[in-house]
Amino acid sequence: MRAHIAVLPGDGIGPEVTAAAVAVLREVLAHGGHVVEFSEHAIGGIAIDTTGEPLPQATIDGCLGADAVLLGAVGGPKWSDPQATVRPEQGLLGLRAKLGVYANLRPLRVHPRLAALSPLKAENLVGVDLVFVRELTGGAYFGRKSREGDVAIDECRYSEGEVERVVKRACELARARRGKLTSVDKANVLETSRLWRATTTRVVAEQEGITLEHQLVDSMAMLLLTRPSAYDVIVTENLFGDILTDEAAALAGSLGVSPSASLGDGPRGLYEPIHGSAPDIAGQGVANPIGAILSAAMLLRHSLNLADEADAVEAAVDDVLAHAELTRDLGGRASTTEVTDAVVARLAALRKAAA
Repeated sequence: MRAHIAVLPGDGIGPEVTAAAVAVLREVLAHGGHVVEFSEHAIGGIAIDTTGEPLPQATIDGCLGADAVLLGAVGGPKWSDPQATVRPEQGLLGLRAKLGVYANLRPLRVHPRLAALSPLKAENLVGVDLVFVRELTGGAYFGRKSREGDVAIDECRYSEGEVERVVKRACELARARRGKLTSVDKANVLETSRLWRATTTRVVAEQEGITLEHQLVDSMAMLLLTRPSAYDVIVTENLFGDILTDEAAALAGSLGVSPSASLGDGPRGLYEPIHGSAPDIAGQGVANPIGAILSAAMLLRHSLNLADEADAVEAAVDDVLAHAELTRDLGGRASTTEVTDAVVARLAALRKAAA
């Protein structure tokens, strides 16, 4: 197989964790006889500093010409003025739109060794294995915005087509898992949520093997803390998904271990850990690379159709989480490089055992 991966290190710890993910990708791909080219492009704050734009045209071209895009993180205090007309986050939102990625997949499993780091009791985390599917290119983040004197307006807008396509993606995922889909909205108050609920109900009725449950977003926020193991695939709109997935990620013990994939209609996707740029630890070599490495595993599975290689990376990470020294966000003292090296070494051991 030949493939091209665009790497967007971004800001803060982004360059450190993407370097870790690339190292793991090189290891797992080289020994499979695959030829993969990596190209690096600027996005976010660093792109503003060097080009004046958060998403330069060269970056857009590089991503559109790639089979997959691996992203670090964007933003930081240097560019955090809310009154600024050009902001790092605009680069991320623009990239999602350019790539046409409308379904953000965020899996959540709680590793036994990390359960003690979760704010929940360990017994409430047994069996937690769920995936969020967050609609990514509609809603309040992309609606019209205006300021009229002392009044600010953010439009939340959805069409049936936008809801239908992301729900179909969620159904595909649920069918390959336990067949249970939970749709989250605020249909008791919002007209967009009423459209969401009606469209979701219609789409799921046309599917086989899917059980549908509706939850209001405020109830869902509570249920994620009281019975997270009850859920399989959760689909929701952009703003609700942004909030709920960060809440859910905390259950895993650290934002540093959670990956994500943003997918559209084709195989090309955008892959990134869900944590931010963490400027307070940037350059210190202590960032947790696990979220980025697991995002690379999702890249292997969804964009390159290399399920065995993805399984190998995830198995290596599980072994490292179980037995190796971890980064300080997980209570350890290991550096970013040491954790990365441990994953690479475990991959080599798995390959040797299978030979």
